[in-house]
Amino acid sequence: MSQKALGLFDITSLVVGSIIGADIYVAASFGSGLLGPAALAAWVVAGFLAVLIALAFAQCAMVAPRVGGSYAYAREAFGNFPGFLVGWSLWLAEWTSLAVFPIAFTRYLGVFFPHLSFWETTSLKVLFVLFLTVVNYVGTRAAGKVNDFLTLAKLGPLLLFSLLGIAYLAWNPLLAAKNFIPFAPLGWKGFGPALVAIFWAYAGFELAAIPAGEVKDPRRTIPVAIIRGIGVVIIFYLVTNFVILGTLPWKILARASAPLTDAFRAMALDVAPALSGAAAIIMALGAVISISGSDESGTFGTSRLAYAMAVDGHLPKIFGRLHPRYGTPYVSLLFQNTTALFAAIYGNIGGLIKVAVFCLGLAYLVTALAALRLRRRHPDARLRVPFTRWIPYLAAAASLFLITQVSRKELLLGAGLVLLGVPLYLFFSPREKIGELHKQLLSESFRLERLSRYSERFLAHALKHLWGRDPLK
Repeated sequence: MSQKALGLFDITSLVVGSIIGADIYVAASFGSGLLGPAALAAWVVAGFLAVLIALAFAQCAMVAPRVGGSYAYAREAFGNFPGFLVGWSLWLAEWTSLAVFPIAFTRYLGVFFPHLSFWETTSLKVLFVLFLTVVNYVGTRAAGKVNDFLTLAKLGPLLLFSLLGIAYLAWNPLLAAKNFIPFAPLGWKGFGPALVAIFWAYAGFELAAIPAGEVKDPRRTIPVAIIRGIGVVIIFYLVTNFVILGTLPWKILARASAPLTDAFRAMALDVAPALSGAAAIIMALGAVISISGSDESGTFGTSRLAYAMAVDGHLPKIFGRLHPRYGTPYVSLLFQNTTALFAAIYGNIGGLIKVAVFCLGLAYLVTALAALRLRRRHPDARLRVPFTRWIPYLAAAASLFLITQVSRKELLLGAGLVLLGVPLYLFFSPREKIGELHKQLLSESFRLERLSRYSERFLAHALKHLWGRDPLK
């Protein structure tokens, strides 16, 4: 691909393609048990937060067009150790998502094989992970071919579901009205937890902030593409969830393990009962293909992230080994897929997604702060969008909000996993990088001490004017 070859349509397509995938099959019913039909509002807000955070990524890409995303931006803005923590958080988020997909895969596969036992479900998860491991183990070309097929096949059933669903509800408006009234039967207390689960479906937008050197007029193209692309995704998600919530009562959706299949079957039972079984099979097959495609992409990317961090000296060198024949990072691949399989067998899908969002939130927060620092260093490389000055602040606030909405159990688990990276960095990083960390900590300590002295003096002067005497004497 030649330099400056990507235009507005290319980047917009990248945004849409990187977001829409298996997530909608997994997260479609999450908000129903917490908000009822009002889950639609959480999908809108989650999309708005995604726009803010994605624009912070775009700001970083304007200044530091580096391979590695958040990992590279944090290193550029704050140094090696913050960069490592961000890379480690991203790896944890992706690794957690790898554990989610086998669970979702077996849920939709249950349409074909109902009443599976624990051991049968576990065997299917093992076979699913083993297939994707082998595909990625034997080479990038094989993984790419499989991913191309799965990417093309995953969107068809979703478009079919949305179009037929809109036509069905237009023909049955009383059914939709019945299922949407009352709109918020459970109130709004569950909005935060629902938002966390739903936001996971928007993850992947950060891929749009690709190196600016390959984009025509990047200062305009990237932010406009992000806004348009996520706008398309929001509309697509709202249509899909409107159809689901309009077709099935929210109480049924709250217990559904395969919501799109259940909704499609309900539509077919009403219109053509003889085709209800075929409708369920079509949607379940689309879900299985889409989930496989998302997990294949995640498997490929996560293994490369661990490989890059190992090559940089932040993880054990063994993760930087390439297969002598296939040229793939086979050690990092085998480690991540084996451990993710255990998490998929013994974990629950809701908890895993919350841990993933917590880790993503940390990476997004540091990226927003990096956007602020990099923009100050290079004021000539600012985004051309309204309220440019406030974007990093709003993105940081959005990231903090996501982090604080995670339940205490998942927050502690996620924080513990992130903190595990500290001894890894101290043990494996080259000595000169540890020296840089020591100097940075001393510098930050000095800054905090100086800030404390200034704050103390300011408070003393303020109290002196109020009380007429110096409280420090």
